[in-house]
This record gives sequence, structure tokens and C-alpha cells, in this order.
Amino acid sequence: MTLITSGKVISTILKHDTKVTSYKIALLRAINDVVLTYPDLRTYQSDVAVPLKLLAEFWIAYYWPFVDPDNPIQQGQRRQDLNRCDVLAFRPALTELRRQWEQVFGGIKNPADGFFLINELRSPRKHQRYPQPLIDAYQTAITAIAKTIEMPIRYAGPGHWSIFEKPQAYNQVASRTVAVPGTRAKDRCLIIPLELWATFRQMSLWVEALCIHEWCLFSGRVSNHDRGYIYGLLTSHPDNRRPLTWERNQVDILLMEGTAFTCPWTEKRIAQGINYDLDHILPIAVYPTNELWNLVPADPDFNSHKKRDRLPTAERLAMATPHLEKTYLSYGDSKPLIEVLREDVALRFATVAAEAFSESLALAVTGLVEEIAESRNLARF
Repeated sequence: MTLITSGKVISTILKHDTKVTSYKIALLRAINDVVLTYPDLRTYQSDVAVPLKLLAEFWIAYYWPFVDPDNPIQQGQRRQDLNRCDVLAFRPALTELRRQWEQVFGGIKNPADGFFLINELRSPRKHQRYPQPLIDAYQTAITAIAKTIEMPIRYAGPGHWSIFEKPQAYNQVASRTVAVPGTRAKDRCLIIPLELWATFRQMSLWVEALCIHEWCLFSGRVSNHDRGYIYGLLTSHPDNRRPLTWERNQVDILLMEGTAFTCPWTEKRIAQGINYDLDHILPIAVYPTNELWNLVPADPDFNSHKKRDRLPTAERLAMATPHLEKTYLSYGDSKPLIEVLREDVALRFATVAAEAFSESLALAVTGLVEEIAESRNLARF
């Protein structure tokens, strides 16, 4: 399958669609985001198994602004025979999840909170910070959405299963695929052919723009909101509501014990008594995650006034790589930090070697940053 042929496959998924729902648009966008999230899987040169529950997590984020209990936005033709807003099969489950989330944060609303939520709950250890009713609502929504996702997979092209094969448990396809990190043996998976995976990588920006454009047109047609308003919802950026108190306290302990860090961007030395920021290598507005590999001590002046929400150039990444390696190595001097770091890495990267963990991780992180910067054409410093 060539790049041109794979590009036609992506177009075909939208072409063979009566636009009764936005499911196929959401499917394309979710696949695109998965490819961007796990760039190191390309090294295996294999078809990729993606759990439906992972795609469902992205759907939570995409559909979040449309299930505001006080202002639901239709995502399909209204069903006159049923007592619900539209044909969005998982609307009740996702609405309840959003209601539970807003109770936790005192009714504060942000259309991008779905992205913040899924990145919090992807980590098993973070479940403990949230009430059980929220966790239960999250699992219910994931189950309902994963079931719905099989529909656009089945009808992605003309006929049934003409673009993708029927999802199967990973243990049934493990011999011919590589799985995204965190996949379990019994997870039902969408199989993405190697050539199609490569096409999403190379055409990520185009796919993202196409999906948002088509989604705006669709939502404008089936709801009472104009396309500009829908565009704002679909492109809203999450904020960073969770304080990094625990992470900073652990770094402070290392500093008090004599460990010194180096800012990866300015190469300034950070030791006890020197002010520092716990910087997101990938800014929250670009990639909403507080995973520990994304958090490093940095020069606060540079972080606040120059880096901000931009990404480093390839040259700065090359300069930063040994300093990132040293930072991750220093995290290994703290039992709490290294346990969290290894857990976060296991959920994100497929090629980090245990025997050269810090070096391998630094290379994987800089590779992820470069991949996101290039594929999304983002501003760099």
C-alpha cells in the first residue's frame, strides 16, 4: 500500500459516509492521535494493534464539549421516537461522567476538560485521587463508547470490514502485530496496517485539519450552533489544574540531598537554594500530560518568558538530550520518583530499554517532541 493509496483510504473513510453521525470523523481523528502519541512504534515495521478502549478515551475528549448537561449539542438527527437528544449512543454515559467530573471541580467548565481527564486516569496510581463514583462513570463511558466504535470500523468503506478487519482480542493477533504500550491480552483491538500507520504519521496535520473541518460542517448542520462556535470547542486547549506538589516535593528532597540538575534549555545549574520551575517539556496546551518523563527542573525565567507553549528546535533538542538523560538518571536516586517514572514510561513508550533506561528514555522523549513539532507545524524556540 503506497502513500498515495493510503491517503485515498483515509479519504474513502469519510467519502462512504451518509453523515448521520460524526462517528467516522471521530474514528479518523482518534487513529491520528494514537499514531502521534506512540511514534516509536514505527521502529517495529509491523501492523499495529490499538485497543478499542484507547480509542474510546480519545472519544471522551472529543465529545466532551457536546455533552454539557446544561447545553447539550446535537451530534446527529433528532430521534422523535426516543426520549433523548440525538443518535449519540453513549450520550447518557458521557453526560454522567462530565457531571461527576464537574462535581469534583466545583462546577468549573472547560470544553477541553475531557483531555485533562483521560490523561489523569490513564495512570492506575492516579485513580486513588478521585472519588469512586467518578471512576465508575469513567469505566461505564469507556465501555459504551468502545462498543459504539465498532460501528464506524465496520462501515469505514463500501460494504462491511472493507477497510479494517473485525476487531479481535490482542492475544489472537499478537503473532502478527505490535501493540501500543499498556495493551492487555484480552483487549479487543483495531488492527492498523503498517502502510496506513505510516500515512497517518506523514499526513497528521492534514488529517487533523480535515477531521475538524468536517466535524464543524456536520455539527453546524445538525445543531443550532454556527461552525465557528463548534470549531472553538473542538480546538480548545486544556489547562493544568492538577498541582505538581508531590513531584516538586520529591525533587526538593533530591536537591537537599545534594543532587544538582541542569536546565535542558539554558544549561544553567539548579541546586539547593536556586529557584526553578518544574517544566513541561511538551506544554500542556500542546500535549496535556503530567507524566513524569515530561517534567524536568528548568530555568524559571526562560520557561516563563521564552519557552512558554513553544517546542524546542531540533538543535535545542540535541543540546538538551544529555541533560534530560542526567535528569532521569537523578530521578533514579529517589525510590518514589523512579517507580512513578517507570510506570509512566511503560504506558507511553515501546522502545525504552531497561538496561540503558535513562539514555533510552531521553532519546525517546526527544523523538516524541520532534515528531509532534514536525507533524503539527508548531512554533519552536
